[in-house]
Amino acid sequence: MIRVIIIDDSATMRGLIRATLERDPEIRIVGEAADPIEARQAIKALSPDVVTLDVEMPNMNGLDFLERLMRLRPMPVVMVSTLTNKGTEATLNALALGAVDCVAKPATAGPNAFGQLAEKVKAAAGARVRSISPATNTAPPAGFAPNGKIVAIGSSTGGVEALITLLSGFPTNAPATVITQHMPATFTRSFAERLDRVTSLTVTEAVNGAALAPGHVYLAPGGATHLEITGASTLRCRLIDADLVNGHRPSVDVLFHSVARAAKDAAVGVILTGMGRDGAAGLLAMRQAGAATLGQNEASCVVYGMPKAAMELGAVQRQVSLERMAEQVLALTSANPKSERAA
Repeated sequence: MIRVIIIDDSATMRGLIRATLERDPEIRIVGEAADPIEARQAIKALSPDVVTLDVEMPNMNGLDFLERLMRLRPMPVVMVSTLTNKGTEATLNALALGAVDCVAKPATAGPNAFGQLAEKVKAAAGARVRSISPATNTAPPAGFAPNGKIVAIGSSTGGVEALITLLSGFPTNAPATVITQHMPATFTRSFAERLDRVTSLTVTEAVNGAALAPGHVYLAPGGATHLEITGASTLRCRLIDADLVNGHRPSVDVLFHSVARAAKDAAVGVILTGMGRDGAAGLLAMRQAGAATLGQNEASCVVYGMPKAAMELGAVQRQVSLERMAEQVLALTSANPKSERAA
């Protein structure tokens, strides 16, 4: 039984979250709090397995509370955010601070208003959370020369922090990189803008027909479409309107399968932390097409779900810690591999 405390200043929203979670027999609501002061007392008294946390609250905002919580008593937290620009940015800050996942507040109440909230809470209960500490990102290497291969990355729960760490180790002329990260529709543009600010790369949401170029990263837009890579002499992004795959849109499997078809052995596939098995079959297709494939190792994953599924399927050639992932990817995409640290 997963014990949950709900923290939200709205009694209506707390009731909706409670109703959603209590439909799952594996979840038990052990407490509620209207602000961080009440929340601190409830957490101390009830020792929950997971906390759902509102971003904007009285007395202390959710981010300040989360920072203190992750520093003093790290535990799995699922952020519940509004779909405003302010709410989206705050949620990305929360994910960078160590929150496991996020859900968007629904526009209207209803029996399925919160969609995957229960599944995210259950995944969070098994997540590996740590005290926040100063970033130790490796500086991008000097003198890197790309060999023309592209990089395809799939990630989900814990992916915000993982992608920031990985891409911060890429130089300005890094291989063209395409990413599918499971994230609500309104969050991907803000996340692309954040990656563009904190890395040396040009990061944008993928647009239909965009040609892949070194130093550029293309993030699949959330919600309405899947991202595919297509083309022969010039590889391009293609956004397709199709059904959910593995419960997701965009889907990592859709991206990886398209890279296997279009780029074949001129690609490196990377599967990072995440819940479920989306991307495992697609990464196997990439490996069978001749691409190099890497999976994040269990010790550095927030949730060792997607990389584990890919490993068990035989899709992963090598498991790598998150801290060494950039180095390994660059070694596989360098025109001068001997000048890079050995993979």
